This record gives sequence, structure tokens and C-alpha cells, in this order.
Amino acid sequence: MALAIYRKYRPRTLSDVLGQEAVAEILKNAARLDRLAHAYLFYGPKGSGKTTTARIIAKIANCEKRQSDKEFKKQGEPCNQCRPCLEIDKGTAMDVIEIDAASNRGIDEIRNLKESIRVSPASYSHKVYIIDEAHQLTKDAFNALLKTLEEPPAHAILILVTSEFEKMPATIVSRTQRFQFRRLPLEKIVEKLKSIAKTEKIKISDSAIELVASVAGGSFRDAESLLDQLVSLETRNKRQETKIDVEDVERILGQVAFKRTAELAELLVKNDLSASLDYLSKINEEGYNLVQFNKDLIHYFRRVLALKFAPELENHFSRELTDQKLALVKKHSQMIVPEKTIKLIKSLIEAYTEMRYSPFAIVPLEVAIIENLK
Repeated sequence: MALAIYRKYRPRTLSDVLGQEAVAEILKNAARLDRLAHAYLFYGPKGSGKTTTARIIAKIANCEKRQSDKEFKKQGEPCNQCRPCLEIDKGTAMDVIEIDAASNRGIDEIRNLKESIRVSPASYSHKVYIIDEAHQLTKDAFNALLKTLEEPPAHAILILVTSEFEKMPATIVSRTQRFQFRRLPLEKIVEKLKSIAKTEKIKISDSAIELVASVAGGSFRDAESLLDQLVSLETRNKRQETKIDVEDVERILGQVAFKRTAELAELLVKNDLSASLDYLSKINEEGYNLVQFNKDLIHYFRRVLALKFAPELENHFSRELTDQKLALVKKHSQMIVPEKTIKLIKSLIEAYTEMRYSPFAIVPLEVAIIENLK
């Protein structure tokens, strides 16, 4: 069975973790100085590299080359060649225990952790516990974990990973070193996907890659998984001597490209009710996800309105959008009437809430457009 792209290209060193340079540098310095903490809290959006970084920390703590080679140790990275590094990469390391708190969230599981953590490592220098989705632990489980976090054995490292930092108790947070993982900018995801596509010899257009990156919503893992979905289509296209294009991605994912969102936005800005409803009807007939389309439309007008009042936001949006897309947003920001746009955004948000639970997803969106353009 072929290895999934997200697993094949999973970072193996701190330097490889995409878009988290500040986190990587601090952890590398700690590794160089032998000052790895006994407890960490990694938090941030899904797919930003939190669990991957936790596994790299486990490799650094147990890397045999780091323990024997002082010059190599100065790099602050694992060697990825010794037995512990290879076993951790394969997921067969007995002394690296990953706990999914979504399904093991009770006090009994934490009591088992408290008992096993006292036992010396079976074959490594450190035992590393990675608790994924840590915010899902129960209140009793968190209370049981407190003492262990405060006074862990010298051979143990605990790494809590969460995408919902606000749900973590302050008593837990205060006992850890905290690292925030940031949402990846679109340009970095696009750049990395292009590199993977080139290495894997996947024929895919730049616009298709941009749509995949956009759909991923800042999660590089999701972007890799989506690219993996397109590989079978690319195999078919090889026989036809064609590339995967943006239309292929739209069809497979049910996702409307930025271009279509911008085209409807322009019709709405021009107050062309008939053309707007006709365009929406065509999107619906082609089988696209209208709930997601409306969400994209809301985000589009959010940027348009924000740019109208704060032109300096262009620098921020340039990290999320290509130059061509940003030019469209700027164009529409100069065309809008702010009061009408604010009213439209509110109507679209209300329609989005109704669309999620309605068997007739197009109706709330049509009504919102009619109310604002009539």
C-alpha cells in the first residue's frame, strides 16, 4: 500500500516544520543546551505541526548520536538514523506513548499514566507521553494530572497538544512551557505543495494548487490529504496528456474557486439582481457546496469591507491571497457602498446559519440576495 503524502512528507527535524520558525528556534536552543522541559503545551490550529513537533522532541530526547557526538548535539536536531529515531518515526517506540484524549479522557486513563510514568524507560533514556486533543480530558482527569505535571520523574517528558487552548485549565497551563503554533499563510502552503507535486511528478496547474491550499484553511496536513485525493485523477489524466486543473478540484471537492466567488461578488456590488440569481442558480446546478460557497462569499466581503476602511491591511491579506486575487479584492473595495455591504454581510451570515440545517440550501442565500438588491 502506498504511503499517504502527509505521512511521506511529515517533517523529521524542527527546521522542517513549516511556518513555525520561532517555535523551532527556541526548541533547538533548548536542545543544544540540554534544557528540554519536563512538560510542554503545544496549541494552535489543526494541521499546523503540533503533534509532529512533539514526536521530534521525543526523538531529540532519545537520539543516541546526540548523546555521543558533542559537535552534532550543537545542531539541536535528531539524527534520524539511530535506533530510537527510526523507531519513533515508524511509531514502534515503546517509550513514546501517544494518548488520544478524545477517546481516553477519563480519570482511569490518567491514573494509568501516573503509574506507568514512574517506571523507568524500557530501552531509551526518556519516556515521552504525548496527549493529543488534551482539552477533551475531564475535570477529574485534569486534577489527577496536576501532581504529575508538577513533579514528574527525571526520565519523563509530557507534551500536551490541543487546538482549543481556551478550554485548558489555568492550573494545567501554568505548569507547562507553552508554544503557540500559527495558522500557515497560503503562500507557504502553495510553495510546499508545488515542491511535493514536482517530486511526485504530479501534473497539476498552479491555480489548482492554490485552490487546494485555500480549501485547507491554513492546515498543511489537510492540504496534503487533499492533494493525495487528486493523485488518482492525475493517473487518469496521464493517459490523456492533461493536467489536473482547477475545474477538476472543484468537481472532486465540491468547492467553488476564488474566481467564481469574486465574479458573484462583482455582480452583487453592481446591484445586478437578475444576473446574481442566474449565477447562483448555475453554481447550484453544477452541484457545488452552497454552504461553503456562502462562507467563502462572507470572507470575501469581509476583506473587501476591511480594505475600504483600512488600506494598510493589504500587507496582511497579501499573505493569504495571490497578487491576482488581492487585486480583485482591492478593485471591489473601491466600488462598494459601505453601509450596503455591511447589511449584505449580516444577511449572508444569517443565511449561512439557516443553510447549514435546511434541506433547501439555496433558498436562504437567494432570499438574502433579493432582500439586499431589490
